[in-house]
Amino acid sequence: MSVTDANQLNPSRFGRVAVIMGGASAEREISLRSGAEVLKGLLAAGVDAFSIDLGGEGQNPIAQLATAEFDRAFLILHGRGGEDGTIQGVLEMMRKPYTGSGVAASALGMDKLRCKQLWQGAGLPTPSFAVLDDGTDLADVEARLGYPMMVKPAHEGSSIGMSKVRNRAELQAAYRSALEYDRCVLAEQWVNGPEFTVALLAGEALPVIRLETPHDFYDYDAKYQAGDTHYHFNTGLSAEQTATLQELALTAFNAAGCRGWGRIDAMMDANGCFQLLEVNTAPGMTDHSLVPMAARETGVSFEQLVVRILGTVEG
Repeated sequence: MSVTDANQLNPSRFGRVAVIMGGASAEREISLRSGAEVLKGLLAAGVDAFSIDLGGEGQNPIAQLATAEFDRAFLILHGRGGEDGTIQGVLEMMRKPYTGSGVAASALGMDKLRCKQLWQGAGLPTPSFAVLDDGTDLADVEARLGYPMMVKPAHEGSSIGMSKVRNRAELQAAYRSALEYDRCVLAEQWVNGPEFTVALLAGEALPVIRLETPHDFYDYDAKYQAGDTHYHFNTGLSAEQTATLQELALTAFNAAGCRGWGRIDAMMDANGCFQLLEVNTAPGMTDHSLVPMAARETGVSFEQLVVRILGTVEG
């Protein structure tokens, strides 16, 4: 992706653009922060844009969309109700073009269980896992996955509700904690290696970023609040490994039916093999966010990035 490519997109061709943010999920505050940055970037680039805080206090989200006048939407909702195909379906019914993945891929990306099952079926590497419920044989889970392991709600983003567990008591506590966010809870085999993320835009993989945090894992605080998280473009990977990871990210993204832009998170295991963690179909766009960081590494400013994302919209 070059600066020239971004500049060739005439802002007037987009018409009036609604930056749809907020929502009612556990990630509402992050969505509002992301949306504010996107709106600022679009306006700076000369796009006729305005914001909709969807489902804000006392607001009916359907009525908000029905009464708003816009030609296309920049979706920067995070979490359930916005990143899971719900709002995408409404916009499809309204025949309004929007950024990001469609209904099915958005729903799949938000469902960690079914996304992992799809990747497994496609022969793509992802850590072993088990579904937890009140009747789960924990001894069997321990035997198959070992400790430590990760426990996570199946339908949350931003690492909300996730816990690293090291023993039976922590496993039980983490399960109860994750149930506060979701009825479907996963236990996942722990991958003891470096974590990477690959931003994807218009069919291209942007530079790989290696994440480093003193936390047990790249949790909510490490993503949005801590000042001790480090992001490395000097990843320690060889050119061949980097190309392999970028190709894997594109393959995983396409296998899930995703389009436009997004992000794939992965880790390297003890055998030097990459393991897919999850796909993000509407990644964060805050000052801590990874997609703008990867774009900057290629010489593309935030303003050029949001215009390029808007340019991926069909219709």
